[in-house]
Amino acid sequence: MTFIKVCGLRDEASVDLAVRLGVDAVGFVFADSVRRISPEDAAPLVRRVTGHTVAVGVFKGSPVSEVIEVAAAAGLGTVQVHDLKSADDVARLREAGLGVIRAVVAGDTSGDFGADRILVDGATAGAGVPWDWANQSRPDGEWILAGGLHPGNVRAAVDATGAWGVDVSSGVESSRGVKDAALIEQFVAAVRSGD
Repeated sequence: MTFIKVCGLRDEASVDLAVRLGVDAVGFVFADSVRRISPEDAAPLVRRVTGHTVAVGVFKGSPVSEVIEVAAAAGLGTVQVHDLKSADDVARLREAGLGVIRAVVAGDTSGDFGADRILVDGATAGAGVPWDWANQSRPDGEWILAGGLHPGNVRAAVDATGAWGVDVSSGVESSRGVKDAALIEQFVAAVRSGD
């Protein structure tokens, strides 16, 4: 089954819905974004994540030491980092007991640096803009497709790319930063329709 991550959650209802729908991961954004959440506000939401669903902290522009500190404060066991510079960075995160998703922009061929997974996003992470799925190089193995996905295109995107997983944020929002329950349900149903 395709791995599904719903990102940018900031309220109990959205977290509870995602968990109830059986998504594999929910994301809490600690980077500069309209979806940003503080570690203090994220912690009670992280505690609502149960079953096989994993809570993931999303970071960009933070030093590794800060990623570790925020993850601990929020109670996270996995982080997604958009600007990891080396295998040493990944090793430091692992030494802190964290699972690691290395996020890259489409066309980045620098590898996973030893991370658990690679997430491939469009040129501007979090902008909700798809990249050229047909012509851009893709990683081997288990990787997560992000960028411009929504209920109307996600199944075609998975079929076109062979992605192991998908990540959605703006594609399930009724307005910028506001999650829409019906769109989350439609997104999950669209992905599962081909599994």
